[in-house]
Amino acid sequence: MAGAAMEEHIEVEGRIIAVLAGMMFRVELENQHLVLATVAGRMRRRYVRLTTGDRVKMEMSPYDLTKGRIVWRLG
Repeated sequence: MAGAAMEEHIEVEGRIIAVLAGMMFRVELENQHLVLATVAGRMRRRYVRLTTGDRVKMEMSPYDLTKGRIVWRLG
């Protein structure tokens, strides 16, 4: 649909607690909620490396709060 609005995302910050296979990460949010996250395409193209303990900014869909997409590495 040409005039459809973009889906709204929830932006949250968290800390990577585990690196999993296939560029997947286990992220703990500030409220101690655990989320399975993948890396956004922009970060893959720029070869941004993520390790355990890094703080990240994520986008999550309001429909599934167990998964997210990492869009920024905060340090």
